[in-house]
Amino acid sequence: MDFNKIIENNKQNIKNIIRLITKEDNEDIEQEVYLKIWKHSDKYNEKGSSKSWVSMITKNTSLDYLKSAYTRMFKNSDGEDYTLDSIKDNKISPEDKIISIERQKQIIKAIDSLKPKFREVIIMTEIDGYSYEECAQKLKCPLGTIKSRIFNAKKELSIQLQDLL
Repeated sequence: MDFNKIIENNKQNIKNIIRLITKEDNEDIEQEVYLKIWKHSDKYNEKGSSKSWVSMITKNTSLDYLKSAYTRMFKNSDGEDYTLDSIKDNKISPEDKIISIERQKQIIKAIDSLKPKFREVIIMTEIDGYSYEECAQKLKCPLGTIKSRIFNAKKELSIQLQDLL
């Protein structure tokens, strides 16, 4: 496995996934993803797409960051009251940040609960940035099938995420 080639081919995809999940450009997460790819490259099975493998590592690393950010934001000071530990962006209130994190968790959970064929096309088109045509080529399906799956996936997501709309 050529580490440099994998990084070069997936650099923008990694940035897009991090931005989608964390709502910010975060070079620390990006570096963590590169480290995990390098560290676990011997475990990668070349039968699948390296882009899918890298995307999964990036998604999981970004989610881990959100989980740890949530716990870092508040720490228990005297057993009852919670105090703010640190805020990166002074324009966003802590409550809004927590609401945003919870909202992102709900969206990710809803995507993960989709049927595999729906989840696959949503991730490819909305997260990985594939066009419908590219998605159809990769999955070896007719374009109409891809459009139908995306429509049904979005319909399912709108039902599951109705309280966020």
